[in-house]
Amino acid sequence: MSTLNNKILGLKCLVCGKEFDDAEYACPACAGNLDVVYDYRTIAKAARREDIAADPDDSIWRFSPILPVTSRAPRPSLKIGATPLARIPRLNDELGVPNLFFKDDTKLPSASFKDRASSVTVAVGLEKGKTVFTTASTGNAGCALACMSANMGVQSIILVPKSAPRAKIAQILLYGARVIAVNGSYDDAYDLSLEASRRFGWYNRSTGYNPYTREGKKTVSLEIAAQMDWDVPDYVFVPVGDGNILSGTWKGFVDLYQLKWTEKLPKLIAVQSDQSDAITRSFEAARAAPAPGAASAIKIIPVQATTIADSISVDLPRDGVAAVRAIRDSHGDVVRVSDEEILNAIKHLAGKTGIFAEPAGAASFAGFLKLAQSGKLPARAKVVCLVTGNGLKDIQSALKVAGTPEIINPQIAELQKIIR
Repeated sequence: MSTLNNKILGLKCLVCGKEFDDAEYACPACAGNLDVVYDYRTIAKAARREDIAADPDDSIWRFSPILPVTSRAPRPSLKIGATPLARIPRLNDELGVPNLFFKDDTKLPSASFKDRASSVTVAVGLEKGKTVFTTASTGNAGCALACMSANMGVQSIILVPKSAPRAKIAQILLYGARVIAVNGSYDDAYDLSLEASRRFGWYNRSTGYNPYTREGKKTVSLEIAAQMDWDVPDYVFVPVGDGNILSGTWKGFVDLYQLKWTEKLPKLIAVQSDQSDAITRSFEAARAAPAPGAASAIKIIPVQATTIADSISVDLPRDGVAAVRAIRDSHGDVVRVSDEEILNAIKHLAGKTGIFAEPAGAASFAGFLKLAQSGKLPARAKVVCLVTGNGLKDIQSALKVAGTPEIINPQIAELQKIIR
């Protein structure tokens, strides 16, 4: 493919395996999701990991040699990426795990991981001459797209389920986007967004359907590797809904391995709510199959999602096939957690690390705690939990475990009485 740049060979369907020089969204042959295929030899000749590590610009754009944009692509002036990879000795000592890290994407401009995908897809869309952007979202993807659109001066139209958290809807509106709340689920909003893109010509950023969302999300892996001096972790715990964060995380580590910038690949642990576990069920079914093989044999089993973790509440995962493949190919596993375990993880994480996560953002830590307590995780394994969204995005959930303040009259005697 030369329509983007000479480092890209084309797009390959993750279901039927057919390859294309170019395609707007899904596979023209079977409607499966597409994956960007890179010419690693060309990239290796033009880029070195040492140069990337030394780049004074520590945003995601230092990884441009392995992103689907040209050097002329418009970029947001907001800093995307360079989020902390935090190791908290106090917590690690408590848990008896010396090598636990948190990739804290609550620090991104719109306060969620989704800025990674939105910044890249807007850049790609602008290179394609698009002027109106849309996405379906439970909240965070819409916030991210609206944020990037505001910064770069383009129009965005966001479709959300009517049940999306009010804080997220307010955030999208304040960025100046048009918000359309759909009487229905996220999946209903998703299907409507695809139809709207076809009818009105809007550029659709929706997860999985747009192959460049995976390219943006893979930057988290590129950053983790660089922050760990290219010695990648043994395990990465990923909160999973649609599956696109999981497939993107895997894509980033595979890119680095193919370029010989890293020497191994991590195991990915997909963490899902037990009330939104379509990918977990699909992986378990694929693993139990007599001859697990081609992606076309992977069947995604839809559910009726009801979890408190709205960002990973999905009936039919739109990047499910790629997600199941990522778990399988990484020799990883799946973990179900309850809403109660997620809420407890929010409190535990905030109280011991200072990182305040929304339910989906804390799900990875809940999954880690569950797997670690089962004894299935080596004690000295190097582990990263992705924290994907800020707790201020869903205060109602946080209030369920936050407790309440003590109320007194403004008198020192009363204060002295309660602090004894």
